[in-house]
Amino acid sequence: MLQTAQRGTRMKTKTSAPPHERFLEAFRWMLLTRTLEEKLVSLYRGGLITGGVYIGKGQEAVSAACGLFLQKGDIFAPLIRDQAGRSAFGEPLLDVTRTYLGSRKGPMRGRDGNIHRGRPGDDQLAMVSHLGAMVSVTVGALMAKRFKGEKNFVGLACIGEGGMQTGSFHEGMNIAAVEQVPLVVVATNNHYAYSTPNEREFACHDLVDRAIGYGFEGYSFDGTDLSACLDVIGGAVKRARAGRPPQLVVASEPFARDCLKVAEQTIVDMNLLDAETLVQWHRDAAAQVDEAIATAQKEAPPESDKEDWCAISTRELVDHVE
Repeated sequence: MLQTAQRGTRMKTKTSAPPHERFLEAFRWMLLTRTLEEKLVSLYRGGLITGGVYIGKGQEAVSAACGLFLQKGDIFAPLIRDQAGRSAFGEPLLDVTRTYLGSRKGPMRGRDGNIHRGRPGDDQLAMVSHLGAMVSVTVGALMAKRFKGEKNFVGLACIGEGGMQTGSFHEGMNIAAVEQVPLVVVATNNHYAYSTPNEREFACHDLVDRAIGYGFEGYSFDGTDLSACLDVIGGAVKRARAGRPPQLVVASEPFARDCLKVAEQTIVDMNLLDAETLVQWHRDAAAQVDEAIATAQKEAPPESDKEDWCAISTRELVDHVE
């Protein structure tokens, strides 16, 4: 079981047995995400998607846990490999397929590429950059909520170990600790930032050791172990909501270990589901993805001479222009 950490300490965790009570719920989000992204890759290779497709294969366990514990009113800042977290936080599947396929009915109205989608009005931030900037944005959103007198909220920002080496990341972490905002930073270390290995990125023994310097509480765990992801990330969200210092959790991704396969094998080994139900879940995921893609493919792209699109922040001003 997860132990209580003192400010800035480094904790290792062990998988709970039996699995976390939300294990099966998280697994379904992971399965849906893997099914969706494999289909998106197929569409991209077939020339049906303009722009890039960046999948989160192997990181679905961490991502699903990020979205699963957030509540209405919380801030979520996912990155390009966080589809599982986006879905668990409430992003409709149709938003995803509409964005990738350029439908004018999507949240971005067929504009701004396919990785920057978001619904700020629902507290899911559109990604500015995966290179550290979203920590500062999340901190700013949390401070705005505090200024407005809101209560019982947290913010969760995702980052890769490469993004942790940027100036904007350090600035965001520092102001979060100074202002004691209810922030959870979930860092995934997959050993490479583009082609740069860990040993050329940082010199500390473990990235979670930085927590004490920032004034955060720190925890590290195996990011391919779904139960550990749920235990540690869920615990960090709970502590942040309760007024503890900001939380840094670092998920390490062991090589050649697929979190989805590991989770599914756990389900089989522990008889959490019968074989027929597991097969049906796979079919359900495929059916949901196929339906969302088919719907988006029938919809028209934007027409520049007919669009009335404008930024969310200027909509009210535009509507009142005489």
